[in-house]
Amino acid sequence: MRLKNLLLWDMKFQARYGFYLLYGILTSFYAVLLLSLPQSWKENAAVLLIYSDPAAMGLFFMGAILLLEKSQRVTSLFAVSPICAWEYVCSKVLSLSLISMFVAAALAAVANHSSLFSVLAGTFLSGIVFTLSGIIIATKITSLNQFILATIPVEIIAFLPAILHLFHITPGFLRFYPGNLCMDLIAGRSFSVMGLMFTIVLIVMLFWGTYRCVCKMWQTAGGVKL
Repeated sequence: MRLKNLLLWDMKFQARYGFYLLYGILTSFYAVLLLSLPQSWKENAAVLLIYSDPAAMGLFFMGAILLLEKSQRVTSLFAVSPICAWEYVCSKVLSLSLISMFVAAALAAVANHSSLFSVLAGTFLSGIVFTLSGIIIATKITSLNQFILATIPVEIIAFLPAILHLFHITPGFLRFYPGNLCMDLIAGRSFSVMGLMFTIVLIVMLFWGTYRCVCKMWQTAGGVKL
């Protein structure tokens, strides 16, 4: 019940600060862009757009979300409430995943993608990885500029191998890379079971790290260790 209420609160928070409006506008823009491309380009373009934007939404916006919560003393409220850190993390992941999967489905439909389920699965898995990474970084920063700078290495590591993989440029040592697995799913290709296992292990590790970071953030809420 707490997770459900927290999820509803996160969705209302995101709606109040224009996340839904922003992605409504972006989705419309991306759809027009895809419709203007030749048919032979549409699917790869849609895959690139889905992986680099809605799937990565948590990495781009988590800094702004947590800074807003800190400025409004919301994190201090959570620190003394019955809410558990894992519930807080799950709520953030699920609320952003709903937006990213809706946008991904819309773009896949515009591009006449052959497998909607595969697109949604890849978007969901990559969204979890990006959102957890975004939360870890956001708990350690005090300004949006710091967050932007701190995410640059993550963006390079996450995007470059996966984009090269989309165009069949994959070094042997990266064949089980989690980003490549997500890119294969979004593209509707056959995927590596070993790559899926590596992705699940990565998600578990990131979730544990995120849980610890949120606990530490709550313990020091207000500048005093609780």
